[in-house]
Amino acid sequence: MKSDETVSANAERDTLAQEFVQFAIEAGVLRFGEFKTKAGRLSPYFFNAGLFDDGAKMSRLAQFYARALLASGIEFDVIFGPAYKGIPLGACVAVELARLGHNKPFAYNRKEAKDHGEGGVLVGAPLKGRVLIVDDVMSAGTAVRESIALIRAAGATPHAVAIALDRQEQATENGKDVAWSAVQYVRETLGLQVCAIAQLAHLLLHLRSSDNFLPHWQAVSAYRARYGVEQG
Repeated sequence: MKSDETVSANAERDTLAQEFVQFAIEAGVLRFGEFKTKAGRLSPYFFNAGLFDDGAKMSRLAQFYARALLASGIEFDVIFGPAYKGIPLGACVAVELARLGHNKPFAYNRKEAKDHGEGGVLVGAPLKGRVLIVDDVMSAGTAVRESIALIRAAGATPHAVAIALDRQEQATENGKDVAWSAVQYVRETLGLQVCAIAQLAHLLLHLRSSDNFLPHWQAVSAYRARYGVEQG
């Protein structure tokens, strides 16, 4: 039986997730229609974090990340933002956590090594201790594996990943669907903790709550029935 404290924490995370879904729809970041994914699937929704494209949106997005991280109880020593989308995300999350009294060092990588000045591919604080990777979504775990290699090469420990949305759908390997999601792979195979602000399940609950979104709920439900995994 779950304790009252656990039930309360879960309710708080669900409320936060619902608030985030509403925000993403209002910001035009979460869109509905027909979109081709990296895996070649036709998805009825698309989440494009690149459309968090002004100061107000980025500030609120950072608040959601920070609140989700603090609610998760995940402890870490350094924030790492993988190029490219992870760089502004990681920086904004570091600023928001500092505002809340949790000041953490921040670093990011370049796509290509710099051969002058300080050189190298890493910029910012030294990577040491437990490292939190901040990114938008996780499609195949490829970006996470690249980040893990950089972090380990620097002598630090890849510890956790924070993402905005867990699509809760099957990953692909060598062009074929597999039974697990990218988030499950990162948790169970790579051994990292994962903190997602919201999951596909939260999106479906939000869509079902409004008659205006009923056609989208039906399309997303059918997509999940085809490609979904049991849990994130």
